[in-house]
Amino acid sequence: MTDAAFEDHSDLGYECQRHGRLDDAVACYRMALYLKPDSPGAHNNLGTALAQQGLLQEAVQCFRNALGFEPDYSDAYTNLGTALQQQGLLEEAIACFRMALDVKPDSPEAHNNLGSLFGKLARSDQEITCYRRAIDLKPDYPEAHYNLGYALQQQRRLDEAVVCYRRAIDLKPTYTMAHNNLGATFQQQERLDAAVVCYHRAIHLRPDWPEAHNNLGTALQQQGLLEQAAVSYRTAIGIKPDYPEAHANLAMVLLAWGNTAEGWEEYEWRWQMPQMIGARRSFAQPQWSGEPIGDRTILLHAEQGLGDTLQFCRYVPLIAAGARTVLEVQAPLARLLSRLPGITEIVVQGQQLPSFDLHCPLMSLPRAVGTTLDTIPRPTRYLAGEPGLVAQWRERLAGLDALRVGLVWAGGEKLGCPTFIAIDRRRSIALDTMAPLAEVAGISFVSLQKGGPAAQAANPPRGMVLHDFTADLHDFADTAALIDGLDLVISVDTAVAHLAGALGKPVWLLNRFDTCWRWLRNRDDSPWYPTLRQFRQSNPGDWTSVIRAVRDALQRLATGDRQPR
Repeated sequence: MTDAAFEDHSDLGYECQRHGRLDDAVACYRMALYLKPDSPGAHNNLGTALAQQGLLQEAVQCFRNALGFEPDYSDAYTNLGTALQQQGLLEEAIACFRMALDVKPDSPEAHNNLGSLFGKLARSDQEITCYRRAIDLKPDYPEAHYNLGYALQQQRRLDEAVVCYRRAIDLKPTYTMAHNNLGATFQQQERLDAAVVCYHRAIHLRPDWPEAHNNLGTALQQQGLLEQAAVSYRTAIGIKPDYPEAHANLAMVLLAWGNTAEGWEEYEWRWQMPQMIGARRSFAQPQWSGEPIGDRTILLHAEQGLGDTLQFCRYVPLIAAGARTVLEVQAPLARLLSRLPGITEIVVQGQQLPSFDLHCPLMSLPRAVGTTLDTIPRPTRYLAGEPGLVAQWRERLAGLDALRVGLVWAGGEKLGCPTFIAIDRRRSIALDTMAPLAEVAGISFVSLQKGGPAAQAANPPRGMVLHDFTADLHDFADTAALIDGLDLVISVDTAVAHLAGALGKPVWLLNRFDTCWRWLRNRDDSPWYPTLRQFRQSNPGDWTSVIRAVRDALQRLATGDRQPR
């Protein structure tokens, strides 16, 4: 009678658990254990129900009880490992999955789970080996194919990742994560039409998934379809109002349209994004929002890239004209920006700050002062090189009789963030791509390229006279003094383009198709820099037509029109 009652309670517990009635399942399993306390299966089943309720400590004890009665219980080891993994005890979880495999080496689930743990510990080779073993044992295992695809995607083995995601979808057509990640992989490969299709499929399967709507928005934005992208971002925000990535992405679309009022407000969400949280300053003093400063001291501080600081430092003299102002910037810019008028003190990032009462990140200043496209502070020149350095560089450049043109072909490396890495890849070119410029006679080209790509200057394209003084450029004050002696700067979208514009030097911007918001839409000038001219890609990745247009403009400049506009 006891055995029959035990079986009845165990079976009823299983049915309750299968239908999501977890409280009833737990009660049934407890009654089964009351009738048969030494049942490893009942302890294991109770543990699984408790784990589903989030009661991980109790679940762990149940799995340990099961193993106490049956030391070779593979499923209990697997379940214990999963519960420990959920508690963040990864090394202990690995030990459990290894024990499960010692008992049952042909368990695809244990191999898959072990692979997931290795992934969390960034042990990617072991992770991939585990997933492949799981697939060998169970070829129709969609989760293992998906996990392998994700691991390969993280290693940028994108073609292999596509195969894995497609196999997972073949086995499980409703696998929303696989559709989404296949889209992300296509997007990394610049296969944007295919990415959009995948995101739409994921959304069709799960319409209330904000991340899929946001991802769709990024692909549409990269295609230049800003109106559609904005709809996707707003949909994501409607589902998840506190979604920082969607807000920040919407901000970039709004600002690209010139909708500054809403755009600057949305842009404040950038501080909630994972890649920005570490950069956010935790000051006790309040952030300035445009109210009168009076006799208080305000700290204005750089927050992102060097180009961002160069673009938005234009606001510093305006603030400093009416308040004691401390400016904190990146070390390579400190000497140059110390010449901004009115600042009380300049501080290099990382150094101790003086006392202050208010603070504001440089890129929040447009919001604070209510900047519109018509009210952007746009003096022709708001930065200047040190007169002594400028004179030295003019003397060094005196032997270059031809038109002097500075070149920058690659942006700075953005390590650690896949999004920034992908953007840098799209905005940068190789020096050899500029080869058609060498066809223009009467030009002396000067390299302004720093970082790893600067090595390409040692082997310029055939026929290009390229002078390289970059070994003597130690910070942006040096670079500014050199640029002062040039006639024109031709640059991809990087800090030197901003520097040339801030110096009032004619600058031709080689701009990618999915342009940054600051360059706006459908224009070849810039409200930020009166001396800047844009040469935009008409299609994603098409630098050939851009360089051809630059060559033709340079030819006209070299043969008569000495105003580089």
